Amino acid sequence: MTFTSVEDVIGRFDEGGYLLDEGTASAFYLAAALNRPLLLEGEPGVGKTTAAKTLAAVLDTPLIRLQCYEGLTAAEALYDWNYQRQLLAIKLSESRGAPIEESDLYSETYLVDRPILACVRHRGPVPPVLLIDEIDRADDEFEALLLEVLGESAVTVPELGTFVAQRPPLTVLTSNRSRDLHDALRRRCLYHWIDYPQPARAAAIVRRSVPGATAPLIEHATQFVGRARELDLDKPPGVAEAIDWVAALITLGVSDLVDPGALAGLSALAKTPDDSAVLRDAFTEYRTELATG
Repeated sequence: MTFTSVEDVIGRFDEGGYLLDEGTASAFYLAAALNRPLLLEGEPGVGKTTAAKTLAAVLDTPLIRLQCYEGLTAAEALYDWNYQRQLLAIKLSESRGAPIEESDLYSETYLVDRPILACVRHRGPVPPVLLIDEIDRADDEFEALLLEVLGESAVTVPELGTFVAQRPPLTVLTSNRSRDLHDALRRRCLYHWIDYPQPARAAAIVRRSVPGATAPLIEHATQFVGRARELDLDKPPGVAEAIDWVAALITLGVSDLVDPGALAGLSALAKTPDDSAVLRDAFTEYRTELATG
């Protein structure tokens, strides 16, 4: 479950279809070598979730994903009890005239593994990758539930005791920084910020993701997306939006942004009505620049 070097990380991710920069590759290398959770932050659409998925793929290990949201509880993230089976056991014991003890109801027989406990109790030859996606969407209180698993690779079930991972999972947390995370969580993780890629790397990513796109289309599309991030937009486009946009243009039969049909593809780039209007004006200006040389 280790990489031999940062270059090994880059090479194996490249084989898995993901172009890593050296900084992100170093973060994954250290997380695997030191067996520490890794907190990835960055703007939406820069590839944080895809990077974690690719990590599981290149290590040939299961990916167990916990998608965070407001109101997420321990019963949905850590563990729960099979109340239907417990109720059935009570009814069966009553029908047989044999009373059942409370301790019998709260045994491993009735324990339901949610994503985090499933990772801790995983017994395969290779530990899984635990993806805690968009942790910033969960409530502040939920972070406290993660401290034990992040610091000790363990989950405590009061009725049964503490489960400790035989092989600690490689944990990746992602955040879009919609709110600040607590220091206690940050201290338990290695940290890396994924920035928007430079134009050449952005073009390489799009080229790999949309192999049917022409070189001029990729060059001009990634250049325009870079410009669009400097506009006053509600949702600046990330790499994911650039890929979607180029794929949409190919579907429309567009080979370059100077083509008349290119304007119709902006629906894949804009995410709000206001952004749509701003991008349409900026795109019209950009096309004029391309057409006039």
